[in-house]
Amino acid sequence: MRILGIDTSTKFLCFGVYDSGKICEYNLEAGTRLSDLLVPTIKRILDNLDWRARDIDYFACGLGPGSFTGLRLGMSAVKGMAWSVKKPVIGVPTLDIIANNALSKDGVIVPIIDAKRGLVYSAIYKVKSRIAKRITPYILLSIDELVKKIKAKISGARISAILICGDGLDLYKEKILRNIPGASIEDKDCWYPRGHNIIESALEKIKEGKINNAFDIGPIYLYPKECQIRKYAK
Repeated sequence: MRILGIDTSTKFLCFGVYDSGKICEYNLEAGTRLSDLLVPTIKRILDNLDWRARDIDYFACGLGPGSFTGLRLGMSAVKGMAWSVKKPVIGVPTLDIIANNALSKDGVIVPIIDAKRGLVYSAIYKVKSRIAKRITPYILLSIDELVKKIKAKISGARISAILICGDGLDLYKEKILRNIPGASIEDKDCWYPRGHNIIESALEKIKEGKINNAFDIGPIYLYPKECQIRKYAK
């Protein structure tokens, strides 16, 4: 079985590849160059593997939340390839991918993605035996609101670790450490999606039968009003 996974929701262009039990990843800081790098990088990876799109059994795609432009580019590329060869697609929420970077301890994991405008994308996960279970919806909120939500979830509970990761820490690290006693910050290597986590999540979804076609998946947009196309009268 062969899988190609892509996430383009952050400043990193992340690829995961699965081939008969082996997982490889390639993570490239693309910044504002994503539109220039995406297709050539896909081609280079497939050429190096001596794969063609028809050789891939499943395509996996990060669904966000994250960069609106990045999500459109990445999902368009995955959908185009999957549709052209009539292969299934597996959607993986980006917050799940990031949360899976920090499974070394039982407790609570909170990935935080900078959503701009003083807001963050987040969700709260409980971890036991290296399995993360999401206990909140995917949410868009201020850091003060998130702090209150984390405190409410851990109040009265016996939590061995509170792990925080994600690029929102560039802005809000000090506030989190001041307001959530016992919270620890994961290394920056854990702040962004990683290709191997896309693949591992995809494998789990395949096992559970949670697969789609290219037309079924859609991005997780938590700024719905900002993603609408309005028609103005002349």
